[in-house]
Amino acid sequence: MIAIAHFLAISLYVGAAVLAATPFARPVSAPVRGVVALLAAGVTAHACALVGVAWVAGQAPLTGLGPALSFAGLVLALALLLVEATARDVSLTLVAAPLAAVATTAANLIGLRTLLEPEGVRGAWLVAHIALSFIGIAAFATAAAAGAIYLIERRELKSRRFGAVFRFFPPLETLDRVNHVAAVAGWLGLTLGVVLAVTYSFAYRAVDLPQIVWGMGAWAAASAVAIGRLVGGWQARRAALVSSVAFVAVIALYVAVRVASTGRGQFL
Repeated sequence: MIAIAHFLAISLYVGAAVLAATPFARPVSAPVRGVVALLAAGVTAHACALVGVAWVAGQAPLTGLGPALSFAGLVLALALLLVEATARDVSLTLVAAPLAAVATTAANLIGLRTLLEPEGVRGAWLVAHIALSFIGIAAFATAAAAGAIYLIERRELKSRRFGAVFRFFPPLETLDRVNHVAAVAGWLGLTLGVVLAVTYSFAYRAVDLPQIVWGMGAWAAASAVAIGRLVGGWQARRAALVSSVAFVAVIALYVAVRVASTGRGQFL
């Protein structure tokens, strides 16, 4: 049942991306309702799968590499669904839906075995830190996706090639607004997650250097984008470029830390 629900979620995410790309193949309007419906169905199936994992494990499906990746895919898909339904747009689905599908697929290939969580207040503290951190990363990914789409559309407009990109993508102002809101939301989520992680480490003497390196790197990247937008007065193009590059750097840092880490069964 868990495997079937995950497979269904992955198929729906891929289907949403394919449907979102149809205006490039033929001159039709953006299929907002269809894409949102597929994303909603995928999120529902994915949530059911993780509920099944939690039921079997007897704890939240947040610890362990496989469950953590699956949860990351779910949070990213949920953030994408909220943005697309609110903005009545589907362009972000081209980037974010495949990311959610890849994370979920990797989770199933690795295995969905959870690690034993501490009980009581310590367990709740750990779960809150992980959940908030993933929410922050998902929002940061949304900002990066909006930034990437902004740069593509801006280049098309400057070249005066008013093709499918011009017809299909939302106005630059909409993408800039999504980038702005998502960047700030990502920074808030990661800030709360890092604060909980640091206090947890001191309170229970559970210092994990790879987690600290990656967590602080992700927080620094999100902080740079958020501060640039809120205080630095960054223009839309600069914010789009920095958020896209910063998110790629965060993913690269995660891969590097994973390669160097000895905790193979953990997210880090």
